[in-house]
Amino acid sequence: MAQAATDGPGPTSAAPGRDRPGRARGLPCFRRGLRGPRIARKLADQGVVLDRKTVAASMRRQGLEGISPRRFTPVTTIQDPAARGFADHAQRRWDQGRLDAIWTSDITYLRTGEGWLYLAAVRDGHSRRVLGWAMDECQDASLVDRALRMAHTLRGTVPEGLVFHADRGVQYTSQMLFETCEELEVLQSMGRTGVCWDNAMAESFWATLKTEFYDRRSWPTRAEARREVARWIEIVYNRRRLHSSLDYTSPVAFENAIDHDQAETEEHTDQAEAA
Repeated sequence: MAQAATDGPGPTSAAPGRDRPGRARGLPCFRRGLRGPRIARKLADQGVVLDRKTVAASMRRQGLEGISPRRFTPVTTIQDPAARGFADHAQRRWDQGRLDAIWTSDITYLRTGEGWLYLAAVRDGHSRRVLGWAMDECQDASLVDRALRMAHTLRGTVPEGLVFHADRGVQYTSQMLFETCEELEVLQSMGRTGVCWDNAMAESFWATLKTEFYDRRSWPTRAEARREVARWIEIVYNRRRLHSSLDYTSPVAFENAIDHDQAETEEHTDQAEAA
């Protein structure tokens, strides 16, 4: 990434090997058909001088690539070596026997006729329900932020000590998400670097989505993909799909049964105390 030129004559050169924030940040997201040389030229026209290798390196760190004859797979776990670290509070024990003990999250990518669409999801470790999700053409911190806030809004209130577990991608180690977790009073948790099993619960959801839904479809536009993915998550996965781990009930039915049992327990307790 490059820093926008300041007011004044002449172009601004970026230090070799470094990304600098500013005008160039949005270019890869909104001009996905451009390769490094063309983006470098666009930046030069705006007064920001960068060589094509620096631009290409920046695009790789963002999981982006220009049009190419070879098949490209986006990178969703991009680490920031300078980011703060968080302990692993899940230790692969996703199901703690109660709702809202551990939420897991991850990002995946979906192909459309207009380019990649990134999907972030937040799932309850006990009920397997997808509580929050967000989709966008860029996989930045705001994507995860929106998914987490959706999950929190759905629940209304969450118990103290709720763990929000993910991998060490830059979206999850970002200052934005740190501040959101502080605001919502959830405890951030992360697995070890390069160990996919430490976020296996989230990965398993992507396997289900792609095997049972995504691999059977194609979408001309991102808007069409958004509509169908949202419908599959909320109607099919959360409310219709029978999960073997939930004794062949859906996540929503499983949660409703828990609520019913809790209501009955509270009613019996009140009756006993009144007797």
